[in-house]
Amino acid sequence: MKENKPISTILAALHQQQGQTMLEEFRHHYSPFQILIATVMSARTKDSTTIPIAHKLFQKYKTPQDFAKESIYKIAKAIYPVGFYRTKAKHIQELSRILMEKHKSKVPETLEDLISLPGVGRKTANCVLVYAYRKPAIPVDIHVHRISNRIGLVKTTMPEETEQKLLPIVPQQYWIDINELFVTHGQTICLPRNPKCEICPINRWCEYGRKKLRLLPKFERG
Repeated sequence: MKENKPISTILAALHQQQGQTMLEEFRHHYSPFQILIATVMSARTKDSTTIPIAHKLFQKYKTPQDFAKESIYKIAKAIYPVGFYRTKAKHIQELSRILMEKHKSKVPETLEDLISLPGVGRKTANCVLVYAYRKPAIPVDIHVHRISNRIGLVKTTMPEETEQKLLPIVPQQYWIDINELFVTHGQTICLPRNPKCEICPINRWCEYGRKKLRLLPKFERG
């Protein structure tokens, strides 16, 4: 028997085993500016490394003014050991100054303005839109990219391409959910190596999972 299920069913199944991502937790406690800084810090860095550093950092640095007046050396020291901490420290200081000079210290609410900031790419910008402002966007990190391809929603090689392919096939009402659900799923079950397909709540709708477990006929996107 064929199973032909829409993305809404897949997301509903993931909701049943959902935990909180780092940014979902942060949005309840920190400002849009701090969410921006945390997202810049988190690039190529595990959440388990970023989270305690961010908590400590935001006790002292809360506004663009706090970072803009600080030396790059002290910012770098404060965010060590996140990956590429020296480069990120420079970007954090620069974007803080730009926010003060061009945006009245407020984090922009458009993709175009966000990606104009130093160290802010599409994924980071979309994360800010989703987690700081609850605006519909699909932030595609390594987890979203991997899972979208494993399920069979897309066939892509780069995260930027995955975002563009997902936008027309995922109803906008679900865009905000994609990152949180897929990231948590990717951190706990759909691991890069040795995914736990046998306990995956969406294995019956996943091309990779069905092939591994020999469950069902070829996945058809609904």
